[in-house]
Amino acid sequence: MSTPNLNEVINQSCEDRYEYFLSAIGEEREIWILVDNQNCFLKIHTDEDGGFEYLPVWPTSEFASAYAKDETELTPKSIPLPQFLKKWLPGLRKDNIEVGVFPAPDKSVWITGTEELEHDLREELNNF
Repeated sequence: MSTPNLNEVINQSCEDRYEYFLSAIGEEREIWILVDNQNCFLKIHTDEDGGFEYLPVWPTSEFASAYAKDETELTPKSIPLPQFLKKWLPGLRKDNIEVGVFPAPDKSVWITGTEELEHDLREELNNF
């Protein structure tokens, strides 16, 4: 993916990035997260709406890397889509952790519940 395309996608609205994410995941069948040097995944806490936590996810390692460019201890890690659907989403649901789909470096992000994301991913998979 070329840098202009990367920047073009990052500068889209949260909703447009969500649609891009679904399409890319449908094709690539993997989701990207950020982990630290102890392999612990990045989880973000926000004080909005009474406070909640979310797992940020990206469609490619390049987008995850762009988000973490100033955080030397964070590196992208791939999760195969079947594993994400079968293990990660139920675990996040149990722990009351939302999903932050495709956060941009400006911190804008599409927050969704695990059920909605699972539904949208499975619907996208039906297109392939």
